[in-house]
Amino acid sequence: MTIPADGSPAEYAYMDGNALAGPLSEVFTVDVTTATSRCAHCGRTGPVAALRVYAHAPGLVARCEGCDEVVLRMVRGTQTLWLDLRGAVALAFPMDGA
Repeated sequence: MTIPADGSPAEYAYMDGNALAGPLSEVFTVDVTTATSRCAHCGRTGPVAALRVYAHAPGLVARCEGCDEVVLRMVRGTQTLWLDLRGAVALAFPMDGA
């Protein structure tokens, strides 16, 4: 967990995108954290593992490392999982043998 150096309160602490590996494995058969994402707001590209993940809400919120806009939201209910990717223009997955 990373707490911002500016002395912000602990609720602003975040984890890197690797924290999404377990929860997203419930939906995808590939490791989504290895995919490259493009932020819909600033256009920055980078691995999903580099997103800043906040778990202080009733779910996970992943923000762009560059502009801090929301790229991904994930909330799990008792029988439903909601995944909002509207903050990502695309996800590019590395393929074996390609």
